[in-house]
Amino acid sequence: MKRLVLSVVALAMGVVACGGGTPDAPPAPKKLRFALIPKSLDIPVFDYARIGGERAAAALGVEVIYRGPDRADELRQKEVLESFITQKVDGIAISVSNASFLTPTIDRAVEAGIPVVTWDSDAPASKRLAFYGVDDYKSGIVMGEETARMLNGKGTVAFITSLGANNLARRLEGAREALAKHPGITILETYDIKEDSVRTGEIIATGTNRYPNLGAWISVGGWPVFSANALAPVPPTTKFVSFDTVPSAITLLRAGKVQVLLGQKYFGWGEEPIKLLHGIINGRKPANPIIDSGVDVVTAATVDAYEAAWKVMVAGGK
Repeated sequence: MKRLVLSVVALAMGVVACGGGTPDAPPAPKKLRFALIPKSLDIPVFDYARIGGERAAAALGVEVIYRGPDRADELRQKEVLESFITQKVDGIAISVSNASFLTPTIDRAVEAGIPVVTWDSDAPASKRLAFYGVDDYKSGIVMGEETARMLNGKGTVAFITSLGANNLARRLEGAREALAKHPGITILETYDIKEDSVRTGEIIATGTNRYPNLGAWISVGGWPVFSANALAPVPPTTKFVSFDTVPSAITLLRAGKVQVLLGQKYFGWGEEPIKLLHGIINGRKPANPIIDSGVDVVTAATVDAYEAAWKVMVAGGK
């Protein structure tokens, strides 16, 4: 009897030691962490990408870390990219400031097991798994064709770009090819503003003084329309075609300072890459690595409809 009592006590103690026989709850799944890297924090359109990324993160239950160089700086962007590799984030989405310079670092991230997708500006020779953005070459053709139409096939043109970025190079290529079909149009100069909106104003003033009868400016990036002042020296006789349709650009279009704007899917820059990374982590790679977001062509005839659509996008709609 004494032996039986001792056995029961020992059994009871064993049950208590094992937590009453209830198995431990499984650990909560790790929250995925994705890095969203713009070319620069001081370029206004990238803030919409941040908002889009945060919206996608909230819907998917993941974390998005938005970080980039304060100003356009390919070396600093490389350092930011390297820091995320060291942190071993679960995925990286980057707008590439200089494709050839950053390709080895992108490849190193992928080789370390971190999926990388690009947005806005691609690194096509890298091991990145997907790109989301406009077809830059076709967009450049649209810019050239719209300019030729406004000039009736005759006149002079100056370009504004920033050297090194794949997306801007492709737009410039497309615009040049479109203008080449019009022998009456002459390209006078191509200015490199080095992704600097302040420098843009100085270049436009210099170009206007040098070419007072210039037929048109084509800016393959949105720097001139991020503020009202950059276009102040441009006379009414000179046409202006620019990328980007942020609110300040729409104001300039309504004022007649700009005739044609090309808009991108700014919120999608953040939203779609985060969705892509989440899918890749869960075994769903995109069937086509190039995801064309489409481009919006905005003129005086279409600006009201675009503004209505913009308000929907700001509110979180499509």
